Amino acid sequence: MHKKKKVLVAANLDSFIFKFLVPNLKWFHDNGYEVHIASNGDTDVNDIPYCDKKYNVCFTRNIFNKDNIVSYRKIKKIIKENDYDLIHCHTPFGAAITRLAARKLQKYGKVKVIYTAHGFHFFKGASKLNWLLFYNAEKWLANYTNILITINNEDYEIAKCKFKTDVRYIPGVGIDTKKFDFKMSDKEKNDLRSSLGIDKDDIVLIYPAELSKRKNQMWLLDTLKDYLNENKNVKLLLPGNDILDGKCQKYVKDNKMDNCLFLGFRKDIPKLLKISDISVASSVQEGLPVNILEAMYVGLPIVATDCRGQRDLIINGKNGYIVLHDEKDKFIKYLDELVHDSNKRKMMGTESQKIVSDYLLDKVMDELEKIYGEVF
Repeated sequence: MHKKKKVLVAANLDSFIFKFLVPNLKWFHDNGYEVHIASNGDTDVNDIPYCDKKYNVCFTRNIFNKDNIVSYRKIKKIIKENDYDLIHCHTPFGAAITRLAARKLQKYGKVKVIYTAHGFHFFKGASKLNWLLFYNAEKWLANYTNILITINNEDYEIAKCKFKTDVRYIPGVGIDTKKFDFKMSDKEKNDLRSSLGIDKDDIVLIYPAELSKRKNQMWLLDTLKDYLNENKNVKLLLPGNDILDGKCQKYVKDNKMDNCLFLGFRKDIPKLLKISDISVASSVQEGLPVNILEAMYVGLPIVATDCRGQRDLIINGKNGYIVLHDEKDKFIKYLDELVHDSNKRKMMGTESQKIVSDYLLDKVMDELEKIYGEVF
């Protein structure tokens, strides 16, 4: 009787597993693997789809946190006791500690290790400290990685040239089309707009993202301040959890930007996208932004800042516009063009849908299946 193959999937947080990795878990489950998960959170194993065993490991996002020692010891014990055939790790810190703990077994061929980099902490424009710490750490850990998967062109080119491991590219985590393939009648759209205080003929901008320094909503608000005050028929929707302690809301209140709406955490992002006209984004760095991919899938044009991940998805003048962070006037110029030209919005939205066809979940899983097949 053959021993059932075991896989360990490691990531920083339970929420990351739920948000991005359920299709991976399903693939392992459907292909006869015993599936274990290691992540920070006390979610019960019965609440995680396709999971046979769940370990709560206190992965942190701080390289200097003393809990890293605790998590290293715990994950090393888990790996030693379970005799895994494959470890697939995600997120920088969870992946770093897991690969560190598995390095001797990986080196002697006792386990295969795959790491999906959802966006390196070093990138063009990052601080010298980020490059010093994270570039060197990733370069060293690549020696204990059988396959390193990158999801954007910048990360792929750096890893391919500089790291001594097998580097691959796949197009993100995949857009699950089932979430978006539903009809909304004009009445349903108008009712949702009305519930948010948006008139039928208003132009709606949307940026679904956690309010954070990385997503850079303060830049967006500062850029749009005068424009929104002069164009009250343009509404900006900002759904997402706030980790800036109300800084954005205070800025909006102080500048009387009453057409900027903070919606908090929402479970109806697909519906919000379908009542919107233009997707905007101001991020400093991305892996491959799901918010833009989802906006493209529903047929929205994009106006976004030029950063890693975002520049992979936007072809300037075709499905939207991309501008540098010091080009605020250009951002407003392109946005205003789209606000006043419904034909251009429709044309660019159609191009968005053509481009995003390469980033759908089925295609991503096809690429992952090939990689898993090569490992065994």
